[in-house]
Amino acid sequence: MTDTVKEPISSRNLDQYGHAELPWSRPRDILASDTGSADLTFFVATVRPDGRPHAAGVGAVWVDDALYFKGGPGTRRSRNLAANPACSVSVRLRGIDLVLNGEAHRVTDSATLEQVAAVYRAGGWPASVEGDALTAPFTAPSAGPAPWHLYRLTLSDAVGVACAEPHGATRWDFTHE
Repeated sequence: MTDTVKEPISSRNLDQYGHAELPWSRPRDILASDTGSADLTFFVATVRPDGRPHAAGVGAVWVDDALYFKGGPGTRRSRNLAANPACSVSVRLRGIDLVLNGEAHRVTDSATLEQVAAVYRAGGWPASVEGDALTAPFTAPSAGPAPWHLYRLTLSDAVGVACAEPHGATRWDFTHE
């Protein structure tokens, strides 16, 4: 997968009631405006080494057309991602339920860590960069103890189901299969 695809290369209308295909800009713009400031809960689903699924609620932010989330190195999600980066992230946004599928890889470059930490701080979580990870005086219990690894989701596809007007359901593809 490439990290450079910001817009879908194709989409498919999944709606069975005659509603129009939803534009990718709808969930993307809500992610850009609401993550870091709205009360959103994201759920990351990963795959255990034995193939069983694992899901956990995480604090996530959308920065420069990419989703970032954190996890302590000892958490089940971080251990799963180290072995298999495939994952899904789901969230209920204003007027649309969204599932993002792809691969999550650890981010260690200081510029991106600083940029994402600033977005977390603007949203009220006092994150800072320590070495190649994030730290803060507090976090959710599901993140494990500090320092926390930062992950960037590279999208393969996404599915949105609108629960407010205009209704509809769409799958957006970001990679060639």
